[in-house]
Amino acid sequence: MTRRRTPRTSVIRLTTGHAARTLHHPSVRREPVLALDFGATSVLVTTGGPVTVEDLEFARQLAREAHRFARSLERSFYGLPDGRGMAA
Repeated sequence: MTRRRTPRTSVIRLTTGHAARTLHHPSVRREPVLALDFGATSVLVTTGGPVTVEDLEFARQLAREAHRFARSLERSFYGLPDGRGMAA
C-alpha cells in the first residue's frame, strides 16, 4: 500500500463475530458494491461513478491485505510454523 498522505484523525474498530460477514453485490447497470456487515453496522465499498484504474488498484490492494489478514489469523489459530502463531 502507498504511504498515507494525511494524518489519521480517528479510527473505527469493527470486530468480527457471529454477525460479521462480507457480501459482494455485482451489478450490470451500476458499480459493484462490497458490503462488510458487522451486525447492525454495514460498511459499503463502491466507486463514485464509472470504474477507474484507481478503483481497480484499490480493489487489488484490498484483496492483498484481506489475504494477509486471513493468513495472520490462520497462523494465530493453527499455530503455523513461522514462530508467530499460537497452537489452538
